[in-house]
Amino acid sequence: MTITQRISTCLWYDRDGEDAARFYVSLFPNSKIISVNRYGEGQMLPAGVAMLTRFSLDGTEFAALNGGPHYKLTEAASLVALCEDQKEIDRLWDALTANGGRESQCGWLKDRFGLSWQIIPEGIDKMMRDPENGARVFAAIMPMRKIDIAKLKAVCN
Repeated sequence: MTITQRISTCLWYDRDGEDAARFYVSLFPNSKIISVNRYGEGQMLPAGVAMLTRFSLDGTEFAALNGGPHYKLTEAASLVALCEDQKEIDRLWDALTANGGRESQCGWLKDRFGLSWQIIPEGIDKMMRDPENGARVFAAIMPMRKIDIAKLKAVCN
């Protein structure tokens, strides 16, 4: 395999890493499963279960490792999806919170596989850095679950 990205993120799952990777690539353009290595006979998990699934999301590579129940994903790390508009925020939010996903606040959620995401609009950093509007944008975001771009624009001068 040719190295296309020298540094990537490996996400630990109990047994559903391949399912998670396939779900994630279905949500983002320019995404694909790169490879799936499976456990063999006599290994840690049953033969045929995916051990390591390499995948890319919009050109950024990740790995999903099925390593058993020893470690859990936490909010200490999250994937950030910068969205072009409210339609994209709504689409990703709905897909990632479906079937057992959970909303948090400020554009954060946890999907049904336990991975934390930030679903936020492009330009949010610029809005929050703005000397005139930054504090109002921050105050508007804090009580939100899913980000509402129209409400953010409404608090800006």
